[in-house]
Amino acid sequence: MTKFGYKLMTEEHGPKALVANAVAAERAGFDFVSISDHFHPWLEAQGHAPFAWSVLGAIAHATDRIGITTGLTCPIIRYHPAIVAQAAATVAIMSDNRFSLAVGAGERLNEHVTGALWPSTPVRHAMLGEAVDIMRLLWDGGLHSFEGAFFDLDHAQLYDAPEQPITVTIGVSGPRSVELAAEKADGIMATSPEAELIEQFASESGKSGPAYGECTVAWAASEEQGLKNAHERFRFSAFDWSVNSELRDVAGFEAASKYVRPEDLKDSITVGPDPEAHLPAIRKWLDAGFDHVVLTCPGDDQEGFIAFCEKELFPRLR
Repeated sequence: MTKFGYKLMTEEHGPKALVANAVAAERAGFDFVSISDHFHPWLEAQGHAPFAWSVLGAIAHATDRIGITTGLTCPIIRYHPAIVAQAAATVAIMSDNRFSLAVGAGERLNEHVTGALWPSTPVRHAMLGEAVDIMRLLWDGGLHSFEGAFFDLDHAQLYDAPEQPITVTIGVSGPRSVELAAEKADGIMATSPEAELIEQFASESGKSGPAYGECTVAWAASEEQGLKNAHERFRFSAFDWSVNSELRDVAGFEAASKYVRPEDLKDSITVGPDPEAHLPAIRKWLDAGFDHVVLTCPGDDQEGFIAFCEKELFPRLR
């Protein structure tokens, strides 16, 4: 049975609003929430970037049932993987094992802030694989030292280790990242509804999932407002990850997206108040075999979007 998630956009909402939105999503019947882990927003109009792990602790305490995952955390540059391992273990305990960790190779937008070198994609993937190994090592408990190609541990131990294994998913976009996920992860997270990603992961890993996908749904009181929200907050989505992972800062995204028009987004983001406008896009994910579908809505009226999902979308989808 497909599970539906609500995207907590740290780039668009402050920390208190994010916690309130998670509580509202639980009440509305969402199965899980997925939180972005950014140091910067993509665009000035988004205007926020609180520390995701502080928000996660508050959500774990404020909710009772809803699943919690990141989407995505980069555990290789801005963070050392030992720090992410400790943070994930803490949230898993606080949430009574409702937490899973989704990781990726990151974007320069967030990871350059410490002054570290921004490596090539193959190097970042190698770093990510080693990071997952370190996190699993620490989650198993006990005292560990480790000397890797990229990271070291020096007599490190998590005294509050997770009570159950933490599910790890890796963000994928093509064969090479799926190959890494098949080797290191329990599942995948994707931004395109491509059945081939799931098929390759299953074939190479022998595992059946989970498979997470993110679908942007620009619900609003009118089609015009929905398209305006999509353009104002999400026009960077007109580019693929070969661009979005490499731009350095918000000014770079503002410049790169300067000539993206609202009509350029019509084929990739559904807009407006009519559920029938959004269902075909969501069903592409279901038809491709994704069993966890995250719904992302740009704009300030998250209360309205959550109510729309509860009253109009979920009855049709379920």
